[in-house]
Amino acid sequence: QVHLVESGGGLVQAGGSLRLLCVASGRTLSRYWTGWFRQAPGKERELVGRITVNGAIINYADSVKDRFVISRDNTKNTVYLQMNNLKPEDSATYYCAASKSITTPMMIDFDSWGQGTQVTVSS
Repeated sequence: QVHLVESGGGLVQAGGSLRLLCVASGRTLSRYWTGWFRQAPGKERELVGRITVNGAIINYADSVKDRFVISRDNTKNTVYLQMNNLKPEDSATYYCAASKSITTPMMIDFDSWGQGTQVTVSS
């Protein structure tokens, strides 16, 4: 497994932006699909988006499409989540996770998780 640490969360007003980072250690992240997930209090964890090992394919949840951008820099063992035009409903703990799946991974296929970073969007 790879060790993941998220950072970059915080409090922002609606319409603002944040950039989250997911930094890997222990193993190179370049061999893993990487996903961003979020979980709000009282709600199930949901996929925000996921990116292939080389960044060629990126999938987004409909709720964040056209507002959020996932990218990766394998030389820095880092995956980013750029969040723009944030809405109060984006408030949640955001997690990054890694999967060695050879096909598009579902949540259950992600077996390395970070501890999460809190994002709060005020109205």
